[in-house]
Amino acid sequence: MTVLLAVAFGLLCLVASVLRKVGSREKGLPPGPPTLPIVGNLHLLPAEFIHYKFTEWARQFGGIYSLKMGSGTAIVLTDAAAVKELLDKRSATTMDRPPTHLAEVVTQGLHLVFARYTEKWKILRRAAQAILTPQASARHLPIQQAEAVQLLHDLLQSPDSFYTHIQRYSNSVILSVLYGKRAPRFETPETVTFFKTEHEWVTLLEPGATPPLDYFPFLKYVPERWASWKKMCQFVRKLQRDMYFNLLDKTQERVRRGEGNGSYVETLVERREELGLDREMLGYLSGVLIETGSETTSSYLQSLVMALVAYPEAQQKAHDEIDRVVGEHRMPTLDDLQHMPYVRAVILEAHRFRPTAPFGIPHCTTAAEEYKGYLIPAGSTIFINLWGIYHDPELYEDPENFIPDRYLLTENGTKPGVDSSDLRPTLAFGAGRRICPGLHVAQDSINLNVMNLLWAFNFNKATSAEGKPIEVDTWDYVTGLTSKPRSFKCKITPRTPEKADIIQHEFLGAVDLFTKFEFDLCPEDQEYIAKSRGQ
Repeated sequence: MTVLLAVAFGLLCLVASVLRKVGSREKGLPPGPPTLPIVGNLHLLPAEFIHYKFTEWARQFGGIYSLKMGSGTAIVLTDAAAVKELLDKRSATTMDRPPTHLAEVVTQGLHLVFARYTEKWKILRRAAQAILTPQASARHLPIQQAEAVQLLHDLLQSPDSFYTHIQRYSNSVILSVLYGKRAPRFETPETVTFFKTEHEWVTLLEPGATPPLDYFPFLKYVPERWASWKKMCQFVRKLQRDMYFNLLDKTQERVRRGEGNGSYVETLVERREELGLDREMLGYLSGVLIETGSETTSSYLQSLVMALVAYPEAQQKAHDEIDRVVGEHRMPTLDDLQHMPYVRAVILEAHRFRPTAPFGIPHCTTAAEEYKGYLIPAGSTIFINLWGIYHDPELYEDPENFIPDRYLLTENGTKPGVDSSDLRPTLAFGAGRRICPGLHVAQDSINLNVMNLLWAFNFNKATSAEGKPIEVDTWDYVTGLTSKPRSFKCKITPRTPEKADIIQHEFLGAVDLFTKFEFDLCPEDQEYIAKSRGQ
């Protein structure tokens, strides 16, 4: 009995010794906030707006620091040079994603953005790259231009609904490009379904919103009655699958009827054997591309409108330039952008001021790396703290304000004399082999709409019933994996009657193009189309 007690005591001491080390920062790691046994730094992570905390720590511990997440390690990069070296140059060992149990449960490893570095991910990535080329993007430019015209028309008709008009635009563009089917209203069933599904999805995935399942795997086995996240996962999975595969089936049926219009999904279906895609992969690949194309573009444009309202001086400078280049009698084209340095500066500054993915999608190392004397172990999660980089006072003068002029002074908007060679204009779209595959489509949408909106409208503060200006809170954002402003009030008016007439003329002129993408519309959509076109 004495021997058994001694053995038990020895085992207990051994377990206690091992557990005491769990959560502690190993030798060689970058510095970071103090840890606690078992949890490491998990107790310090906020449930929302985690990029603010990441940035606070970056100012204290530097451009590369570590967090202990239970027994796991996270590396936070708030330094463009580190992002360039570790994620761009060493992408062979940093292209993986960390295990995300929630994403695995919901998508079974088929989400292009969150999937681990597996053979399935390679197939999905190759398929996306095969169809999302610059040449293919150029072929879809006409429907993007037509949808951008409808956005202007919608703003003319009901400017108070600008927030949802922008969401309709971004969703309809990507539905048209991917599935060959547009959404003429924000209330179009596919658009309503998308934004409901996307809201639930990004809320589920935000760090801190659910228990740390990936760092304490035993939590996965908690009974469902005590784990509300399990029900939420099944709910989101059903929402996604219903949307993805309904759109896929309708597209295939339309092609069988001989009504194809050259959409990306049609190309994927035709090349599915060549690309190695089964039905599940095909459904998820095209469905995930809706997410990346809808949410980020609409968030960007909503933030842009907010910035124009809050910073009228910047808006006026952009108006002056676009009037000199484009004039009164026509709408802008993409070719005009090369002649408008200030408008280009507005586009870049909007990315910097309010990035749509402020802490990025985390990467994961497949092998140990060394950087500036620090050890980055294999299996480490790497966050790109884009918010912290873009709001670094060492890089940018007055970073908390929207100042497009900074990009006229230096190529990357940094303070004169600061080395900004490690920054790049596409940093907002990700890094390494995980950079957004729809980059070209997204940039075309952003460039078109920024020019159109500046050419067509004045964006001013709304006024209260007492006639007082209603201030815009540029910090009032919705929490989630992506960042977008909450709905806000502003006053949008056409800059001249002639521009309003041009918008109306261009909208009616796009009808023939629209009709090529108007399939299986509900009665309400049909009624809306007839009314808006005076039919």
